Amino acid sequence: MLAMNNCVKNRYFLFCIGCIAVIGLLQGLFLELVERVPSFSPLLFPTLTIFLLVFHLFIACFMAMKYWCDRRRLYLIAIALAFAGSAMMMVGTLSSFPSWLALYQFNAVNYNDAMIFFMFRHLIMAVLIILSALLYTIRDYPLSRPAHISIVTGGFIFTVSMVALAWFCSSHSSLLLLDLVDNETRQFMVLWSQAINILLIVLWIVTLATLMFITRVRNLFWVGGNFLCVCYIVTLTMLLAGGHAEDIAWYRARLFETVATLLIIFVLLYDVFRLYRDSHLKYQQSYQNSIRDPLTRLYNRSYFYESLNQALDIAKASRPVSVIVSDLDRFKRINDNYGHLQGDKVLQFVAHLLMDSVRPQDIAARIGGEEFVLMLANTSSEEAYKVAERIRLNLSGFDKASSEGQLPEPITISMGVFTATSSGITAEECVESADKAMYEAKETGRNRVVVFK
Repeated sequence: MLAMNNCVKNRYFLFCIGCIAVIGLLQGLFLELVERVPSFSPLLFPTLTIFLLVFHLFIACFMAMKYWCDRRRLYLIAIALAFAGSAMMMVGTLSSFPSWLALYQFNAVNYNDAMIFFMFRHLIMAVLIILSALLYTIRDYPLSRPAHISIVTGGFIFTVSMVALAWFCSSHSSLLLLDLVDNETRQFMVLWSQAINILLIVLWIVTLATLMFITRVRNLFWVGGNFLCVCYIVTLTMLLAGGHAEDIAWYRARLFETVATLLIIFVLLYDVFRLYRDSHLKYQQSYQNSIRDPLTRLYNRSYFYESLNQALDIAKASRPVSVIVSDLDRFKRINDNYGHLQGDKVLQFVAHLLMDSVRPQDIAARIGGEEFVLMLANTSSEEAYKVAERIRLNLSGFDKASSEGQLPEPITISMGVFTATSSGITAEECVESADKAMYEAKETGRNRVVVFK
């Protein structure tokens, strides 16, 4: 428990240091940019808004697809709704710049509407991110279908209601009037600067505390979410220090938010890469298990025959394919005298010896209890005989001491060699011919190599 608490504390500490470093770097870059560019184009704010809109739509779609793939992770749909609602609010923000594509025609900008959509966007995101954190705590508990549908429906209704309320509070409707910015002077109204802005900062602090307490910053995904909360707290604080809608703090806030959103996108892309890498490794492990003998880790019978058939398709006199069938001599005595566990150790020892005795392009397989087979590509009958003889002599030279106890006594092996010099022969015929040569070796005294004639 103490070790876990120390680990969590270390994560919190590293997260705080990382946030300070990134925000400090962004602040330094922004100040450098201000020195080099004394005034920003009026196009900058709506352009950054469009970038943010696209980024938030991307995150919303990504979260929705991940939820669709795993319905148990209900917290993802809350995050998807948060970014989807944010994107819809930014559409409203862009509607406040009716002439933003026409240069030098910015007198029609409705900064009050832009601030209204900005405020409701923060409300939607903060509330739904808190909801996602709460849903994250029950991710391992199956919910009933009615409860699942109710949560999704409730989140959707909340998002739509906030978007509709923002629309009604803006100049697009006369039902509700909310003054946050004086469009003539561009000055923030008291309601924004002394009430709503402070309440939004408090709301994001609560959101950050909830996320950090529940998720414990345990992976990059939640690191990105917590950093987004920190950036929103910083940006709102910057706006609190600013006095009007065209203040430089407004552009700085938008820059910070864009960078935080990009960080989340990079985290999601990394998550995709990690899932692909893990699935690829699992596929490779599953594939290897399907073609390998579980005891010796040599190739199994089916893979050997498949590989041999492929090699025989291109076999010819200048490119012969040799097959060596081998069988341990008197292996039944090993199992009877020393037990099957010792017998398995003998098989594993011989398997390693075979793998070390052939080239990477050759195939070593176990096709029976104590029966092994080798496929040597582009190898003549004489060369295959030399390989088999080398293996036989090498194995017969081991005893209990030199094998470190894996062989309870000296073991010998009988081997038969067959070489195909044309494609007019099947894999079964090759193995059968090599098998006949191996049985001839058994019948003529064992511990020898016989070439099929």
